[in-house]
Amino acid sequence: MSDTVGGQAGATPRVGFLCRADHEVFREVARRVAAAGATTTFLPPGEPVAPETLADLSLLMNKTVHPESFRALAWAVRNDLATWNGYEALLLAFRLVGYHALERVGFDVPAVSTTPPEGPSLTKRIVHWDADTDTPVPTFYQRLLDARPVDYKYYVVDTGTGIETRTLLTTSKRLGPKRTLGLVTPHPFLAAKLRLLLRTTGAQALGVDFVEAEGRFWAVDVNPAPSFADVGMVEALTESVLARLETGTSVSEGVEGLPE
Repeated sequence: MSDTVGGQAGATPRVGFLCRADHEVFREVARRVAAAGATTTFLPPGEPVAPETLADLSLLMNKTVHPESFRALAWAVRNDLATWNGYEALLLAFRLVGYHALERVGFDVPAVSTTPPEGPSLTKRIVHWDADTDTPVPTFYQRLLDARPVDYKYYVVDTGTGIETRTLLTTSKRLGPKRTLGLVTPHPFLAAKLRLLLRTTGAQALGVDFVEAEGRFWAVDVNPAPSFADVGMVEALTESVLARLETGTSVSEGVEGLPE
């Protein structure tokens, strides 16, 4: 099953969204992409996507961390189908891979281990699937920082002509249900490193969570399929999808490489 928005059946170009059809942000992105002349089809997350469905697409856009997303994106790689947040970007959903990528571009990341460390720690899953799956998920331990009781949630989008960054301040989930406190100005150092992260992973959009402790910012999670809720980035996301559809290239590809 799929849910098509705008356009005519069989029309080109055609964009497939691996995402819930009722997703508040990406439903609007799909509407705007359709208004620009494309046909947009929602592919239910967690369900297999038939090769003939993928073969009919001009672009496959992913917003779901799930084994079926990996399978669809792997098909795209093998068959030269352009992607938005493709296979390599989705690998960041495996937290140890994501932490390594964060460290490579210069972010501080709390230490992790497979056995309980001395002192306070958190138990985390290797990967957090967005939909039900029978795939077993191992856990690991990560040092718990004595951080301020707020999270800095950074969202970065390659629009095709520039890199747009927003920062949402929320209360820490460790203190109870998360509450949104509003947008704040992105820190220039963190924003610059996020540009490098886009370049090295080939992603078009990412979310990275930071906490502040010991006089500096620590990256504690990277999300290759963020919701973009409450950050007002529908226009940037639309431009990003259209840029991939038209050219298959990203501004982030021109950013200088990693530090030695």
